[in-house]
Amino acid sequence: MTVEPGPLLAAINSPDDLKKLAPGQLVQVSTELREFIIDTVSIYGGHFGASLGVVELTVALHYVFNTPYDQLVWDVGHQAYGHKILTGRRDRFPTNRRYGGMSGFPKRSESEYDAFGVGHSSTSIGAALGMAVASDYKKEFDRQHIAVIGDGAMTAGMSFEALNQAGAIGNNMIVVLNDNCMSIDPNVGALKEYLTDITTSRTYNKVRDELWNVLGKLSKFGPNPRQIARKVEAAMKATLMKQSNLFEALNFRYFGPVDGHDVQHLVEVLNDLKAIPGPKLLHCVTVKGKGYALAEKDQTLWHAPGLFDKITGEIYTKIPTAPQPPKYQDVFGHTLVELAQANDKIMGVTPAMPSGSSLNLMMAAMPTRAFDVGIAEQHAVTFSAGLATQGLVPFCNIYSSFMQRGYDQVVHDVALQNLHVVFCLDRAGFAGADGATHHGCYDLAYMRCIPNMVVAAPMNEQELRNLMYTAQLPENAGPFSIRYPRGEGVLPEWRTLLQRVAVGTGRVVHEGEAGGVALLTIGHIGNYAAKAAAALAAEGLDVGHYDLRFCKPLDEELLLAVARRYRALVTVEDGCLMGGFGSAVLEFLTDQGQHLPLRRLGIPDRVVEHGTQDQLYKECGFDAAGIAQAVRELAAKVPDAALALR
Repeated sequence: MTVEPGPLLAAINSPDDLKKLAPGQLVQVSTELREFIIDTVSIYGGHFGASLGVVELTVALHYVFNTPYDQLVWDVGHQAYGHKILTGRRDRFPTNRRYGGMSGFPKRSESEYDAFGVGHSSTSIGAALGMAVASDYKKEFDRQHIAVIGDGAMTAGMSFEALNQAGAIGNNMIVVLNDNCMSIDPNVGALKEYLTDITTSRTYNKVRDELWNVLGKLSKFGPNPRQIARKVEAAMKATLMKQSNLFEALNFRYFGPVDGHDVQHLVEVLNDLKAIPGPKLLHCVTVKGKGYALAEKDQTLWHAPGLFDKITGEIYTKIPTAPQPPKYQDVFGHTLVELAQANDKIMGVTPAMPSGSSLNLMMAAMPTRAFDVGIAEQHAVTFSAGLATQGLVPFCNIYSSFMQRGYDQVVHDVALQNLHVVFCLDRAGFAGADGATHHGCYDLAYMRCIPNMVVAAPMNEQELRNLMYTAQLPENAGPFSIRYPRGEGVLPEWRTLLQRVAVGTGRVVHEGEAGGVALLTIGHIGNYAAKAAAALAAEGLDVGHYDLRFCKPLDEELLLAVARRYRALVTVEDGCLMGGFGSAVLEFLTDQGQHLPLRRLGIPDRVVEHGTQDQLYKECGFDAAGIAQAVRELAAKVPDAALALR
């Protein structure tokens, strides 16, 4: 289905085309841009509310600044749909987040207008500051550097670190704070309350508006009146708000709050800010989902709703004809509540993803025992470590890709002190349409090299429950990592009796013909291996299948028995081949003098882009068909005599 843009938007193939319009036409352009996003996302899917909230801001930024020479950094990327549409990618927009299509996030290799690749949050200020310093070094003093950061992303330590440096060195840059009180879930923390105080102070806003008009007039008469006005403005903020301004304290000129949906006023403000040297912060108040009533009302649901009927707002869902398995994240959420009801030492921690991780179930049932710490993965880990020092057992739920941001804390604050923190890594393996920035490729490799760490992955929902139960037992009072993928499991009847799993033990899924080939798997991808084994059995190849469950410690006894029974092995993992599960198996067998042929399947040493999980498994050769083909090839290459030679 083709989505037709409005007449003004249809003529915009670059920001240069946008600049040809009169200021009075910008309201209509904004309306057309918003409708184009709504129409396209309703048909093809993608993130939704975030980009609707910054339509006017996007139009104003590209109207005022000379992009791409002026460098515009979006933080995070799912608010950049309008930016992509205005910068020559309108006709490709329906391919957004689809296999082989446009990335859902800004990406330097995709467009010169994407100044910095962003998928995770809180990087824009640091990146823009680096660009500003580089421009000064190259004597490009006319170049502007703009970071557009959501208020949720401002809670991360990286944002404050960058603000601190930027205020100290004074380079020319603009930070646009998109304040809508939302990331995916509602924002939390003192900063959110602080911004709310600013935006709800009627007295301050009234006087600030009057002072802004005066500032606009004074700016025509040189720097001295501007300096005087700055002192007056700062004094007014401190007096009327009964506190000093956080951003002013960091040597940022603070402007706002302004209406982020008044495109013509935004153009005036941004034009004025261009002429003011040094670091500046423009505080824009916006509504996530602006212009689509249902998205404004339920901002979490409409962050990325899937396909929907634009008119009725009905979100399309498949109606199953039989009981369906749950999502792994929901199994985690319900199981954690079950465990916490039986063990009063259990706590829950997540960095800004309570609904995405299903920790919101524990937050609702036990609000004093579950914490959303904001977009702050490093803090989430160290906060969990602090809980553990006092005898509690925190389940720290962080997406696998986001866990990378807290890696130093995993090593120094948890592992070196051998603290009882259970890391539950959601979205492990391929994350689907979110692409390379969100794939959880590396956790098996980066967790297994840490002393004291147990590294496990369940093949199904029952195994996830059992591993969670095992991880909280006093006998396992050390760091424990459990990874599981995005999406559904395989067991509709998943509420099974909780059972202890002996750490470092695997299980036999199917014992194949002696002298043949065996599959060694870890995690959910083992279900694809089971399908491959079934297909091979139909061809007369009786393949063994073993679910190791633990990447560390490995089940050494089982591995040695497998190495003696079969003439060749295939390892399968939804993780990086470099240093991952297959590497662990190969290292162990080599150390034991077992040199049988082994083929490793997993994520190769390259960046894999977005697509459905099945599409990406196929691309990398470890979908069911790829696994089966690898077994056929290995069986054909390795003669039966290889078993006797060992």
